[in-house]
Amino acid sequence: MTPTAAITVRTLQPADFARWDAFVQTCPEATFYHKAGWQTVFEQAFGHRTHYLLAERGAAIVGVLPMTEIKSRLFGHSLVSNIFCDYCGIAAADSEARNALDNRAQALARELGVGHLEYRQLHAFHTDWPSNDLYFAFRKPIDPDIEKNMQAIPRKQRAMVRKGIQNGLSSELDEGVDRFFALFADNVKRHGTPALPKRYFKLLREVFGKDCEILTVLHEGKPISSVLTFYFRDEVLPHHAGDSEAARHLAGNDFKYWELMRRGCERGYRMFDYGRSKRGTGQYSFKKNWGFEPQPLHYEYYLVNASSIPEHNPLNPKYQLFIKLWRMLPMPVANALGPHIVKDLG
Repeated sequence: MTPTAAITVRTLQPADFARWDAFVQTCPEATFYHKAGWQTVFEQAFGHRTHYLLAERGAAIVGVLPMTEIKSRLFGHSLVSNIFCDYCGIAAADSEARNALDNRAQALARELGVGHLEYRQLHAFHTDWPSNDLYFAFRKPIDPDIEKNMQAIPRKQRAMVRKGIQNGLSSELDEGVDRFFALFADNVKRHGTPALPKRYFKLLREVFGKDCEILTVLHEGKPISSVLTFYFRDEVLPHHAGDSEAARHLAGNDFKYWELMRRGCERGYRMFDYGRSKRGTGQYSFKKNWGFEPQPLHYEYYLVNASSIPEHNPLNPKYQLFIKLWRMLPMPVANALGPHIVKDLG
């Protein structure tokens, strides 16, 4: 009997991109957030150093682990799989490949001298590590019948969707990011948080092409709501969104997500991934009201030089004054300063 080839782990090279993505496309554990293109996005949009590890058995890729290193005076030194992604831990064909990637990641964290290594995952892996139970995913199948999807929305939320339709709202796909970014930046500022740079969204469109779309909702020809969405296998993944203040009264947010689901259904997609939300927030309640059940995400931390897990989120009481002050900033100032802060939050 021929012995099984040993597993080797090395870093991703440009020549490996196609092979990496081919593995991601077929590996059940992999997600859109494992795609190699994220390395280009993070390096060019934020200037971060990335560490994309691939495990090989012979000539075959059998596992991937994309990680980004953040080194910040404000938020510390960390290694994350992966920043600005809902879930993106180790994706492997078998336990041997998974353990090889895990061992290399831990060794790399020690070599870099980070405070912590963080895995963001749909499923638990290191139950012996400290973890964060704040985030939840919301995923639900899309029925092939459009009307059945409408009827599956709980009554009160369905009424809001119909209100948007009655208000004469319409939707269209955008080629550029300008309308989306204006709504997104205004939205996050009202919530007291810095906006990601416009360049980041341009790169997402450039790198992921047809797998990244922007849907904008209009009322009487004026944009009131917009969402940037990824498509992966049979899944629809709305990832970034923004709304004007007028959208609430016009049911623009409800109409937007219905349009996204309806269009996805027509194109043959079968899973709607509403993205992550923090427990106890309005977004969390909104998604539950759509009939989606929260699924806990497993954010696990290997502490190297840190003594505790990070709490860099708006629910942390120490950020409340910052949030109040940020809301008061003029929009041009907020958009100029925001990218320098948010890039290190990950």
